[in-house]
Amino acid sequence: MIRKLQGLSEEELQKIRLLVGEAFVSNELFHNWGSEEERREDVLKYMAVYVDFAYGAGELYANEDMTGFIGLEDSREKKIGPQIRMLFKLFTAIPFYRIKQLMKFINVIGEGNKQYSKKPHIDVLMVCVDKAHQGKGIARELVTFAKDMSDSRGVPLLIDTDMKSYAQMYEHMGCKIYNEIKADNGVTRYNLIYQ
Repeated sequence: MIRKLQGLSEEELQKIRLLVGEAFVSNELFHNWGSEEERREDVLKYMAVYVDFAYGAGELYANEDMTGFIGLEDSREKKIGPQIRMLFKLFTAIPFYRIKQLMKFINVIGEGNKQYSKKPHIDVLMVCVDKAHQGKGIARELVTFAKDMSDSRGVPLLIDTDMKSYAQMYEHMGCKIYNEIKADNGVTRYNLIYQ
């Protein structure tokens, strides 16, 4: 069963930040930041800020044993305050040149969702499964929860990933790739939809 995370202690939040950060160290999104070892510290900081954003906006969900997490944002209910806090924290936590590299990539791939993003939809902010628990169907459980939310609200579900294997996994779960954009840094962004 998936539930919205609320009332967590700082210790619980820190465990989630670390788990999510470690899961994203190998993500293609960060490949310009150097080898996995070179970028680990900054990716952990980046993802900690992102977890805080999703949690603060009331958009972070987890399975019962807290080994899988998903962020879900309804485009009709965007939370501006948490977004502003996230941007401020990013600029104070991460070296500026890293943010600049990431923003360049985000500007290139930002147009990928324009076909659907101007209409009501649910964005998948992130999907993360503890490395020690991968291969046990947790990602499927999280995505099924997101698809059920999409169905109940009558809006499409949008998922973006920079990892081809994840795009294929989401396709296997009933989503469809509708766009691919290759940025000049060599990373391909896969835009998927479930409707």
